[in-house]
Amino acid sequence: MADRFQISKVNGTANAGYDGDPAPASGDQTDSGLSENHLQAKVPGENGENRRSSRLSFRGFGHFLRKSDAERKFSLAQLTKETLPRLDNYRISMRNLKRPSIGELQGELQDQSITIPEPEPEQVGGHIKLGWIVGVLIPCLLNIWGVMLFLRLSWVVAESGILQSLIIITISAVVCIITTLSLSAISTNGEVKGGGVYFIISRSLGPEFGASVGVVFAFANAVSASMNTIGFCESLNVLLKNNNLKIVDNGINDIRIVGAVTILVLILICCVGMEWETKAQNFLIVTIVLAIFNFVIGAAIGPRGNEKLISKGFVGFSWPTFKENFGSEYRFAEGVNHDFFSVFAIFFPSVTGIQAGANICGDLKDAGAAIPKGTFWALLISMTSYALFVLFAGGAAVRDASGFPSDLINGSVIASELPCMGTGNCTWGLFNSYEMMQTMSLWGPLIYAGCFAATLSTALTNLLSVPRLVQALGIDEIYPGLIFFSKPYGKHGEPYRGYVLTFFISAGFLLIGELNLIAPLISTFYLASYALINFCTFHAAFVKPLGWRPTFKYYNAWISLFGFAMCVVIMFLINYVAAIITFGIIFALYLVVMYRKPEANWGSTTQAQQYKAALMAVHRLQNVSDHVKNYHPQVLVLSGDPKTRPPLVDFGYLLTKNNSLMFVANIIPVRVGYKNRQTLVKDGQKYLDARKIKAFYNVIDGFSLEEGINALTKTTGFGKMSPNIVLVGYKPDWNRCCKEEVESYFAILYNAFSQRMGVALLRLPNGLDFSELSSKVNVPANGMGHMHTANAQGFTNELMPAANAASELLHIDSNLNLAGMDSPNSSYTIPQPAPMPNMQRSSRSYKVNNEDDAAVTYHTKGGSDIPQNLLEAMTIFTRKQAKGTIDVFWLYDDGGLTILLPYIISMRSHWQNCKLRVFTMCHGKDEEQEEKSMASLLTKFRIKFSELIMLKGVSEMPRTETVLKHQRLIEPFRRGARNEYGITDEELQSMSEKTNRQLRIHELVVKHSSNASLVVMSLPMPRKEAISAPLYMSWLEMLTSDMKCPVALARGNQTPVLTLYS
Repeated sequence: MADRFQISKVNGTANAGYDGDPAPASGDQTDSGLSENHLQAKVPGENGENRRSSRLSFRGFGHFLRKSDAERKFSLAQLTKETLPRLDNYRISMRNLKRPSIGELQGELQDQSITIPEPEPEQVGGHIKLGWIVGVLIPCLLNIWGVMLFLRLSWVVAESGILQSLIIITISAVVCIITTLSLSAISTNGEVKGGGVYFIISRSLGPEFGASVGVVFAFANAVSASMNTIGFCESLNVLLKNNNLKIVDNGINDIRIVGAVTILVLILICCVGMEWETKAQNFLIVTIVLAIFNFVIGAAIGPRGNEKLISKGFVGFSWPTFKENFGSEYRFAEGVNHDFFSVFAIFFPSVTGIQAGANICGDLKDAGAAIPKGTFWALLISMTSYALFVLFAGGAAVRDASGFPSDLINGSVIASELPCMGTGNCTWGLFNSYEMMQTMSLWGPLIYAGCFAATLSTALTNLLSVPRLVQALGIDEIYPGLIFFSKPYGKHGEPYRGYVLTFFISAGFLLIGELNLIAPLISTFYLASYALINFCTFHAAFVKPLGWRPTFKYYNAWISLFGFAMCVVIMFLINYVAAIITFGIIFALYLVVMYRKPEANWGSTTQAQQYKAALMAVHRLQNVSDHVKNYHPQVLVLSGDPKTRPPLVDFGYLLTKNNSLMFVANIIPVRVGYKNRQTLVKDGQKYLDARKIKAFYNVIDGFSLEEGINALTKTTGFGKMSPNIVLVGYKPDWNRCCKEEVESYFAILYNAFSQRMGVALLRLPNGLDFSELSSKVNVPANGMGHMHTANAQGFTNELMPAANAASELLHIDSNLNLAGMDSPNSSYTIPQPAPMPNMQRSSRSYKVNNEDDAAVTYHTKGGSDIPQNLLEAMTIFTRKQAKGTIDVFWLYDDGGLTILLPYIISMRSHWQNCKLRVFTMCHGKDEEQEEKSMASLLTKFRIKFSELIMLKGVSEMPRTETVLKHQRLIEPFRRGARNEYGITDEELQSMSEKTNRQLRIHELVVKHSSNASLVVMSLPMPRKEAISAPLYMSWLEMLTSDMKCPVALARGNQTPVLTLYS
């Protein structure tokens, strides 16, 4: 068929030519007429020339389809720029693959990109990854089987009895199971990096909660290492005492000495690396399992008639013993009158190992699958072992014994007949000796080995997790003090500095030497962490963001909420003082993060909730009818680049600060491309944020000024969150620019009123344009530097100053060099920031805001001093004003906007020294009565004013010099031979009365308000059918000229913004 493409294969590579492909050069063709390593579409019978066809021949395609996957991918890449869905496209690391952007698919010019320094490559070499058994199950078991298993569980049975001991274990198990369900859900909702609980909470609830809980959790693990080391030292002291050995006093000083050395050795083991840690853990877990079986078998066999064992309280299984130990018998011990919750507080740290796998999740092969599986198995095994220990200890040993065979009666222990019970100095039994496990075991030394292994293994896993938590916090740069300790060393990135910090914290608490004093504090810290883990899951499941898709499905939002409440209640029941201190520490750390405001964007559920709450509020607001009492001035500021018009932006913010919305807009009359537009938006928003101005910045490109502003007034905002006032700068060069610009400016004002919006126009004596000064936004590096984003690293773009007359209209500078952008195909490149000019000693810079966290600094471009009048003009609306007046010329009733705006300004702290003076016109019939009526109106509006002045003589003719000044102003615009579209004599005649009124108002304004701090007056209505643009602009010029202070012209949309009623 003559209309089919033929596809051939050349040199093992397939490619297809299609419409638009350039033909290969003749010098590069092979004998078959195809270019090297390419396929060219040929049409048989037409001399090999390409032509369009919609059909494709599969002749010779079989070999192409039989190619390897790698070759086929490469071949498909020659057919299209599109990429297939792949995991590597979604990674947040250097391993990710870059899918083509919309601009690349649309064929946008490549020179529109912005050069950003490449981030440092990730350290991925040589790291050992662990499976669920070695990485989760064994660490969790080692962390759970801690000091309580062999040293305190028998004492817990003696205090609480078998029943309440099982209840304590059950409550602990319920807390841990619910927390494990929540932990599993979060850890399977995406890839979990290093940092454990901190990473999970911070990426779920945000850096504020995550960082504060991360610090508390790291601190709890360090203290837990101290507690387990103290348990090891206690058992070692007993062993030494039984062999008549000691170091100093066989007491607390020995614990401190041996404990410090032990922690140091464990830290060194951790520093060796993951391989040695794994080998040490395997040895320890085997030892603990053997010790557990040793105790169970020994307790089951019983004392076998050994009177020495019986005298120590090991009487063997019997119903009377089980019955006697079934109930509780709380006693005074170690300075505390114990009850259920005090014993629970001492026991609970023994089940706080469920986070061990999450703490080293960065070292796991598949954290999402390993954490749930390993943690649940560890819980099942450990809780079963605890319950067995309670039953065996409570059924085979008595609470009190003397240790003397002579005190036995008929070979058994009778507590009421013991001599030591009367004196209260019994040394054996479940109550009095922590050696009961060793006494009841099959072989005593193995229990010591198991106790050593349990305590040291838990201490080892705690010491292993703390530096990694600290390293994760330091890498995220949440707390500056932890950055120093987060530095990685070696190919595995070991946090050696973090190990040193952990050693000092653990050794410091080790010096306390009392296990029962440390345990309740650890319990509150762990419970607080577990509470927030449960709350994270509840919050995510309740808010249900689209990114919440955990692969672990066996969780429930309300069960997680119950777990959260349960943890909090238990905290306060254990020790309300410790609970308050714990929450106080978390809150203080939370406030630190809130104050520093790190640039962390992790897609937390808090952000999702904020979005949903805002969305629901907007929807509710949409269904609420407008009421005049709830009027808010929502301002659209047409400032162009906000850095070049700071007074205009500041004036708009005076009206909206802490009260309503403000939008800042920039119109660029040429297309600049998506990337450049986004850069301009980010640059402008960064400036507003540095100035602490709460506003939304937007850039419109590809429209003329009139069309762009018309589009903005119609489309900015949504629903009730849309602007109702347009704020523009006065155009001082209207009498020097071309006719089209004047008409466009006039049309902008007219169109704003046509959209039923209010209009405010601002003029400063020296103008609003400060583009001759170079601005620099200084944002501190207060977080997220590791993300290597341009915004986080402080990269900004110095844009070229405007060079096109169109951009000067309305003072809306695009701040771009538009000279080379006439062609739609021309490129637009934003250069990297250049160094500032060499400023001499006489040069000067000015910081707009004095806060230390962020500032905008202005410099002169040529190195000269910034004149004082420029500084004063630039900060006119942000600096404290001296005593003065705000003069309001409320000439026409526009609904009250003309009087409302200056009232809002007078309420601001910087303008509170300026009193309102109200000027208004009267009809001339009864001036005194009209003055009283106006005063009554202002009083009913609750607008406080210092003086009310009725303007007289407005209808009189203006002075001759004022008339001549106006005539000279409009003379170039009069219609004549050279100007056939100018102001006609008929127009001047018909508008003479209104023109004279504007001139007369100008004279009265100059007369009364020459010393005012601010003048606000009614804006004349622009009527296209009645007045030409030049004549209207001459009115504005006369009204605002010859003033030493800012002048604002305002007019509402003729709907009320003030009300008399409550």
